[in-house]
Parts: sequence; structure tokens; C-alpha cells
Amino acid sequence: MAYNIKDRDTDRIIRELAALKGKPILDCIREACEHEIQRERLKTPLWERVQPLLDRIARAPRTGLTADKAFFDDLSGDA
Repeated sequence: MAYNIKDRDTDRIIRELAALKGKPILDCIREACEHEIQRERLKTPLWERVQPLLDRIARAPRTGLTADKAFFDDLSGDA
């Protein structure tokens, strides 16, 4: 099965990778695709990454106080 890369930048990148690795273009394409598939499979979904932070925030005690906008504006230099 043949592939025809018509995009010049993509062709340049593939050839550069093959030259750097000293491997045939097809081997480099296969390895790059395999690595990308592995990265996607191992990627932790955003919800799972954020959940510990949300849990920590939920455990914080409720003071019943409201934030003083003027105070925080002064801290940040927005006053």
C-alpha cells in the first residue's frame, strides 16, 4: 500500500526525521504513529486531572463570609 504525501511541510518533516534516525521513511512514519497512539491511550482525561483539586476545594471549611472585592482589587493593583 503506497502513501502519497502532497503537503511539502509534512514531507520535509518526515524526511528530516528519517535522516536524523537513519531509518527508512516508512519505519519513521510507523514509529511516530505508534508513539502517538500510545500517548493518546495513556493520556489522563481532564476531569480525572481536575477532580483532586475539586475534592480539596470541597473539603475547605465554609466561613459564610463573602469576598471583599475592594480588598482583592487593592492586592492585585486594580484599585
